[in-house]
Amino acid sequence: MSFIRPQRSVLPGFGLSLGFTLFYLSLIVLLPLSAAFLKTAGMTWPAFVEAVASPRVLASYRLSFGASFLAALVNMFFGLIVAWVLVRYPFPGRRLVDALVDLPFALPTAVAGIALTALYSAHGWVGQFLEPLGIKAAFSPLGVFIALTFIGLPFVVRTLQPVLAELEPEMEEVAVSLGAGRWQTFGRVILPEILPALLTGFALAFARALGEYGSVVFISGNMPMRTEITPLLIITKLEQYDYRGATAIAVVLLVVSFLLLLLINLLQKWSRRFQFA
Repeated sequence: MSFIRPQRSVLPGFGLSLGFTLFYLSLIVLLPLSAAFLKTAGMTWPAFVEAVASPRVLASYRLSFGASFLAALVNMFFGLIVAWVLVRYPFPGRRLVDALVDLPFALPTAVAGIALTALYSAHGWVGQFLEPLGIKAAFSPLGVFIALTFIGLPFVVRTLQPVLAELEPEMEEVAVSLGAGRWQTFGRVILPEILPALLTGFALAFARALGEYGSVVFISGNMPMRTEITPLLIITKLEQYDYRGATAIAVVLLVVSFLLLLLINLLQKWSRRFQFA
């Protein structure tokens, strides 16, 4: 009679793995966030409203959320084109272009901010051509948008590339053979397959842009009510030893970001249902 030994998994069982997961997430994510909420809980309601709803703070919300959303939207469009070119078309220098996509990942944010400021200032390589047209890129909201677009592109491209690589070109050929045009093929064959990854890339780019600080402070000019972003305002309050005011603004930023990311996740779930319907 032969006995078959049960094969042991390389990884621990579900219970132990779940315990490690919850412990690690609690230590790295939940505890710091809980500290911000507890610090804010010591404020009275009028003091909290005054800290998070002053005109200067509201102006920083509008710039941070608006520029981050627009930058993520632009990156979602152009990131799809870049990922499509890198996956579908072999050309000389493709590996170099593919490596350049990761440059915002590797480049220190301060270096990126200095480089963008030098490029888009009134006497920069690009800014000197925009200035006669009445377009002020550096030290304006447009500069904030440029910086956030720069740092968010890799998130969309790297999210889409594996999905596009697994998408079989034969599906498009079948659609064309059945009489579908280019836009019909894209809308009915390609888009349903890549939509969850596209939304994920948008969410990652948006979240990254919302918390960006280093590259923005150089090119924005940091003018209150005009080019001051919310992370900079938090740093300013910390330098003024207004810790409760800083954590109150951080909590608002956290809650709004969480709600927006939750909405995007619900859209991803809906898109998957639409894909398999």
